[in-house]
Amino acid sequence: MKVRKKPVLVDAVLWDGKFDGDVTEFSLFIVVEDRNRVCEKCGQHIVEHGSIPTLEGRHIVCPGDWIITGVAGEKYPCKPDIFERTYEKLE
Repeated sequence: MKVRKKPVLVDAVLWDGKFDGDVTEFSLFIVVEDRNRVCEKCGQHIVEHGSIPTLEGRHIVCPGDWIITGVAGEKYPCKPDIFERTYEKLE
């Protein structure tokens, strides 16, 4: 059986790597012993990343990721390419 996901409006914030505005509420720096470690997903230093609590546990947020608030208030990160294919921006 094929089904179509119901259209639902969600809030999304493009995270620029700064901890200000709306993002401050749920983003925390990741403190690691190896400050030279790079992210496997984006190649930037891991200390420039954030971490948010999700329903599946904490997830790393790379600068440039979208942070989406779901229908139940849950937060989760979304890579820009997935965001563009999945969501339609409304003005």
